[in-house]
Amino acid sequence: MANPTTLIIGANSEIAKALALQTVHDNNKALIVITRDPSFYQQPSFTDSKVITLADYQEHSIIEAIDTIKAGAETLITNVFICHGLLHNQRVMPEKRLQAFNVDSFNEVINANTITPMLWLKNLVPYLSGKQACKIIIFSARVGSISDNKIGGWYSYRASKAATNMLLKSAAIELARSAKNIKLISFHPGTTDSPLSKPFQKNVPEGKLFTREFVASQLFKIVEESQLDGQVSFLDWQGKEIPW
Repeated sequence: MANPTTLIIGANSEIAKALALQTVHDNNKALIVITRDPSFYQQPSFTDSKVITLADYQEHSIIEAIDTIKAGAETLITNVFICHGLLHNQRVMPEKRLQAFNVDSFNEVINANTITPMLWLKNLVPYLSGKQACKIIIFSARVGSISDNKIGGWYSYRASKAATNMLLKSAAIELARSAKNIKLISFHPGTTDSPLSKPFQKNVPEGKLFTREFVASQLFKIVEESQLDGQVSFLDWQGKEIPW
């Protein structure tokens, strides 16, 4: 029988790296990572891991990556972490006011945070459907909660995460009928000490800036405790439900 395998997509984020290290060191599971930059995975810890490198995350590249997984030895994927996310880069910053809203920035954020994760989900589900329980975790954010929005701003980022949550809601309804072995989790990691959060860390309350190792450990606990209930769960790093 194939070894239980963890699949990490968008594996160059800080949390993804911590998930990968804990998978090979602590969880005694095989590991497949998909990334555009494989340099982190050249270290000895990942000698027995499968590293798939993509030039981009267009759908044809996503299909090729999944075909590569299919073509390998028998693989039993039990956990999938889709870690894509864009908050800022040289072209994009969260909008503090309505007048800062920009079409090009919005399209870039929505593509990274919403479209790309859904393309992975679309193309993975036919492969993962079956009898083996499989948890698929998509990285979201508390600011994607419409009812929790009390301060406004961050138009594109909020919208991208809210859109992802709605798409996952719809997908969960469908999978409850057609792929009952799959559990979806929309995950808010909190503020993690990473390049993504660096410009905003001065506003983080004491004790609320987490290491990537802490977040990865919390997430593994949440995944282990989650049940195949035909629902998508919107959870924070404590495992607490976030209002939609």
